[in-house]
Amino acid sequence: MTLWQPDPALIRRPAYLSLADQFARAIHDGRLANGTRLPTHRRLADDLKLSVQTVSRAYEELIRRGLISGEVGRGSFVQTQRREPEPPYIPERLGEVIDLSILKPVCEPMHLEKLKQALGWLAENLPSSSALSFRPNMVFPRHRAVAVEWLKLCGLEASPQNISLTNGATAGMTVALMSVAPPGSTVATEAIGHHTLIPLARYLGFNLEGLPIDGNGLIPEALDEACRLSDIRAVFVQPSVINPTATLMDATRREQIAAVARKHDIAIIENDVLGPLVEGRPPAVAAFAPERTLYVTSFTKITVPGLRIGYLAVPDRYVAAVANRHLVSNWMATPMVAEIATRWVTDGTAMELVNWQRGALRRRQEIAAEMLAGVDYRVHRDGLHLWLELPGDRAEESFVAQARLRGVAIAPGTSFRIADTPWRPAVRISLGSTTEGELRAGLSVVAKLLLGDPEHLLLAI
Repeated sequence: MTLWQPDPALIRRPAYLSLADQFARAIHDGRLANGTRLPTHRRLADDLKLSVQTVSRAYEELIRRGLISGEVGRGSFVQTQRREPEPPYIPERLGEVIDLSILKPVCEPMHLEKLKQALGWLAENLPSSSALSFRPNMVFPRHRAVAVEWLKLCGLEASPQNISLTNGATAGMTVALMSVAPPGSTVATEAIGHHTLIPLARYLGFNLEGLPIDGNGLIPEALDEACRLSDIRAVFVQPSVINPTATLMDATRREQIAAVARKHDIAIIENDVLGPLVEGRPPAVAAFAPERTLYVTSFTKITVPGLRIGYLAVPDRYVAAVANRHLVSNWMATPMVAEIATRWVTDGTAMELVNWQRGALRRRQEIAAEMLAGVDYRVHRDGLHLWLELPGDRAEESFVAQARLRGVAIAPGTSFRIADTPWRPAVRISLGSTTEGELRAGLSVVAKLLLGDPEHLLLAI
């Protein structure tokens, strides 16, 4: 049993969250060591003059955060070893939750109808190669030629033989990382970056180094210093709004990143899943360093989520490595989905949906500006989300939990934290994941939590 005890004078409403936060700080500060057995629910309740229910809810919250474990018949224990990271979004939408945690494009019945029509067309026009072939080179030559035209809309020139079709951006970035970052090597990236990079680094065996960012994205001098001090093999960047902080890196910064990568002869992986959605954006980083950039884009977040297909464009030096690693990890992209994407690119449907999405997102931005008036946040007019740094007196986990208690799910900023540097609590809020009415209601809850007293909800103690 530990000598440390929560201070009842510091408990605020809702009491269970306040109690959980005290335990969390003690664990993070080292006052509660790994493996320490915690007081029983009854004993702690008696000591703090709280209800057993309140203590039970606090322990459940600590289990949810991965800070303690409960063992039937033995008690509750501090658990500080690394565990599988939780996604920033809620795994499933239950009840009346307004889900602003998952990054999705705006979708209406029109999108489902477009996909139904495409499936009907496919039923009548499915090529035998897409249905019967095991050989990627027999299936995809025509699709790669069409991909060249789509990549031009993304600001990138590429040859068909340098393009791989993937089952979306996640598959593309995984293959790219496998191709340039062998086990034991180090990949640099933004300090606040892609939430799947941390588990991917663990699974693939490479090290991840988060580097400082500013309002223009990754700082080139930080990358240069990291390359001098560490064995950096690649840098992973998201320069076009899809990054958590909704930053659009300017052309000068992109050119500087490319120059540092060339100086140290490292690869660049550019995640550009929004592609042509971001109007008036600078050229891709790949345009400044085509000889070393592996460029990833997809259709999932700019047309319809069910179109899980993307393009991975790579320089000659990585073509064989990418082909081999794609083969062993995915074999090949799903041919029938590729058929739909190719048709939509050639008949203009894909760009029609992109243009529609841009207009829908700009309407969502207007809603956000209205509902969050007086709140400082970061957003891009063509982005799918906003990044909101919390005031200094708001704990991130508690804020997310408070919103959830009020029926609104938002993504905690720490899900995207890659560098162990001083942290400003923040949340990511999706703008396209629900209806406009629900978005208004959800943002209203967030605004009230920010601008009012976040602890006015009364719970039994």
